[in-house]
Amino acid sequence: MTLYGLKTCDTCRKAGKALDNAGHDVDFVDLREMKRLDEKIPVWIDAVGAERVLNTRSTTWRGLTETEQAMTRSRTGLEALLLAHPALIKRPVVEAEGRVHVGWNEEVRSALGL
Repeated sequence: MTLYGLKTCDTCRKAGKALDNAGHDVDFVDLREMKRLDEKIPVWIDAVGAERVLNTRSTTWRGLTETEQAMTRSRTGLEALLLAHPALIKRPVVEAEGRVHVGWNEEVRSALGL
């Protein structure tokens, strides 16, 4: 199981701790330090949809210009923006048993057996 997030994200730390406590073997990958994030972003979008991957509640989103926010209307623009600003990726992203889960809500926790 791989948990993608940010070291400074409280939700990511909470998710990692809950998964560890449930006996899952979790590898944590910081989105800002990831070498091949450009390969993962399309996989995540295909798996759960652009609206689930893009975090429009973040301070990073609010700091973007209207032109930058409009980039998300196209798949190419969205991918470029997420790559340039990894904090725009809704967190955590958990890959487990061939499935992708985004966020840390009851639905995700239940799907992961918590």
